[in-house]
Amino acid sequence: MTACATEPGNEAAENERAARPACVITADGTYAARLALDGESWYPERWTLDGPEPYAVPLPSHQPEEPGTEVLPLTDGRVLIHRETDRRHAFSLLYPTGPGTGELPLGAVECPDEGTLLRLLPPAPDGGHAYALAVGRGSTAVWQVAGGAFGPEHLAEVPGRCSGGVWLDTTGRLLALDRLQDGHTKTVVVDLERGGEVSPLLQIAENSNDRLLLADPDSGLILIRSDAPGCDRLGWGVLGSTLPIRFPESLHLADCAVTPFAIQPGQVLMPENCAVALRIDGPTGTWVGLWRPAGRQVHHLPAPEGWLTGAGLWSGEGVLQLPYATGSVAYGVARVKAPAEEQEEEQEKAAPAPPERTATPRPIPLQQAPLNGGKVSARLGAPPLGEFEDEAVQAEWGSGGAAPRDGKGRSGGGEKNAAPAEAPALTAG
Repeated sequence: MTACATEPGNEAAENERAARPACVITADGTYAARLALDGESWYPERWTLDGPEPYAVPLPSHQPEEPGTEVLPLTDGRVLIHRETDRRHAFSLLYPTGPGTGELPLGAVECPDEGTLLRLLPPAPDGGHAYALAVGRGSTAVWQVAGGAFGPEHLAEVPGRCSGGVWLDTTGRLLALDRLQDGHTKTVVVDLERGGEVSPLLQIAENSNDRLLLADPDSGLILIRSDAPGCDRLGWGVLGSTLPIRFPESLHLADCAVTPFAIQPGQVLMPENCAVALRIDGPTGTWVGLWRPAGRQVHHLPAPEGWLTGAGLWSGEGVLQLPYATGSVAYGVARVKAPAEEQEEEQEKAAPAPPERTATPRPIPLQQAPLNGGKVSARLGAPPLGEFEDEAVQAEWGSGGAAPRDGKGRSGGGEKNAAPAEAPALTAG
């Protein structure tokens, strides 16, 4: 056990809490878990997604859960639950057993100070382990809370206050965190197999706030948010590339908050071809956007009724799966295929070309400090990209970046997009 504390009124922590998806899906897409409501009582629910049709199994305990209780599915079908009681964070594994719910207690982490935030990290790539982040006043602890032999295990202590949490590889070794230190937020990488060794990962400008939102190990595509262009903007790049981060106009929607939540996997060394799913929150509600770095526009789609907001998963073939639940459908998955490149090219030809915007590059060479015997896994490498028409800012990659390879990318500029007008309907499955 350990003691950890956070300062009350942490705005970044509250924003992160509000942005959590309504359900959590394993990295391989086999299971999902959410906190469901029966009347006024909350209970965990596990969804099976890898069969011909989705189905759900309720996992109620002997008493209702609190609304803020976290759940996370493992690939063996069990569901991790995180309960907070009197500043004590307890973890258990739930599983169906006959007519009831089996529960295996795993232990607890003590956080005695009021206002402490301890939260689960996104599902690990291997599907058999689970991790949590405990933010303290001057440092942040990384805990393994499932998959170990002796209950919660303290893995790393990161100086500064951290948020986010993105896995950079397929084994669950390299974890990227957004660290607030000295008044600015920068992304660092934590190597969980080397005693929690911490190295800088991304810096665009000395005084900018740079956050890593998503990363795809297959292609190296990353999505970031930074105020380096002058205001908070959504940008993309390739892990380890020496070319600038791009901030497409197509991702800068007036009066809307745009949050990427899924990247198409399997596009090895082709980051510009990856389809990206976006959650878009605007004055008229919440909907779904589809975008590729190689495209010039966002394709707007209405969210399915009852969408478990912020949750979704791409197949390697480019089909986006969005879980939903309504009064008449207790569990369902809407599926939509990413627009074909030919369709995107035709739409781009019909649209006027955007003005070219280029920020002054900051020529900082790639650093290749050791993380994996001298380099990050080659799967994290990616070819440098070609010329683009959207705003570019040079990024400084820390030791988490892989060495660049030779190659050629495609254009990723874009026109500004307004709220959706007419969009094709999603297919429920």
